[in-house]
Amino acid sequence: MALDVGERRVGVAMSDLSQTLATPYTTLSAHPQVVLFQRLQHLVVKEEVVALVIGLPISLNGHEGPQAQRIRQFIAALATHITIPMSTCDERYTTAEAQRMMIEAGLRPEQRKAKIDEVAASIILQDFLNQQRNTE
Repeated sequence: MALDVGERRVGVAMSDLSQTLATPYTTLSAHPQVVLFQRLQHLVVKEEVVALVIGLPISLNGHEGPQAQRIRQFIAALATHITIPMSTCDERYTTAEAQRMMIEAGLRPEQRKAKIDEVAASIILQDFLNQQRNTE
């Protein structure tokens, strides 16, 4: 499972059982955080998730800025609720790529807004799955 954590919404994506293909799953409200963590914990159990990948916003120069620190704090808090392995994956350009993909698919602006976070999460997860396959 992968997360694209925003300040208002959190996109969620899942992979298939073979861990080959990432698919957008849902978008959750980021607040209140305790409710978000409960919903994520429920998804982990329901979908039998074995690992979690969280997009880390690295700046264009390769450094971690305030947004990346916010995500690291989010991960630390989430780790008190979910005990499966967690990894981060560079999420540079994922939102722009998700936007481009949805425009090419012909989605209207309101449809894109509703799906952007989960599509970005699927890109994060697909990148992670591809990296894993290339290192094996």
